[in-house]
Amino acid sequence: MLPYFDFHFLGLTVVGQVNSWEDMLGQKLKELRESKGLVQRQIAAELEVDTAYISKLENNEKPFSRNHLKKLSELFNYSEDELIAFWLADKLFSVVKDERLGLRSLEIAQKYLVDHSSSLK
Repeated sequence: MLPYFDFHFLGLTVVGQVNSWEDMLGQKLKELRESKGLVQRQIAAELEVDTAYISKLENNEKPFSRNHLKKLSELFNYSEDELIAFWLADKLFSVVKDERLGLRSLEIAQKYLVDHSSSLK
């Protein structure tokens, strides 16, 4: 298990503990599903996929398709932007997790995003 973390990026602070950094969106899907009292089969039906796919998403065995985020947002009455942020965070982490300069590269990216935010909208 990874230790407790306190991570600051783009003015956001993420604090907590997860089993794997890579399960951020998968864990969020599971939390949202369980909070609504739904089973994986019900989510699968809404997304028109099989139940095994939902299980693999929640267990980080398959990557999420960005195309599913809108439907999940509607299903759970949860911010699509927040789901996209989790999706992007998973992607960023998967690229830099094993890099010695991973955190430094994110700091550089953060500065670039802040400096060019008006052209990125």
